[in-house]
Amino acid sequence: MPKTLPERIFFTIVMAAIMVYGMIVYNVALNTNGVTNATFVMALHEMPIMVPVAFVLEFFVVEKLATKLAFLFMRPTDRPQFITYAISLMIVCIMCPVMSLVATLLFKEPSFGMWVHTWGCNMPMALCWQMLYCGPLARAIFRLVFRRGEKQAM
Repeated sequence: MPKTLPERIFFTIVMAAIMVYGMIVYNVALNTNGVTNATFVMALHEMPIMVPVAFVLEFFVVEKLATKLAFLFMRPTDRPQFITYAISLMIVCIMCPVMSLVATLLFKEPSFGMWVHTWGCNMPMALCWQMLYCGPLARAIFRLVFRRGEKQAM
């Protein structure tokens, strides 16, 4: 996983873009009562706003906080795979309410009830999307771009 600043930046951009796109598609589908080909195109319109917000939040605030929270119940000696899952879960638990608030303020009638409703609708999807698809895909892309420990063929 990322060890240098450029690697962290790259990984966070990839993760934020995939996660945000999936969640926007989900929310557009909720708002239009279904998924059509147009849903995937409509979701692209919010990307320039939501991806930078997600990147800044995750890179500068959430990643550090999520790691601290994960190590409240994980040990450094636990399997790295489980540590990764724990950190991912904590990131979702922080990012989902915050990004739901941002989306509520920008794209809906802002109210406490609307934020709670948006958060409640998004949380199950965010957990599934992150753990089953987005996280593994982002890590696979990272491993393709930043190959480590492979011997160069001569």
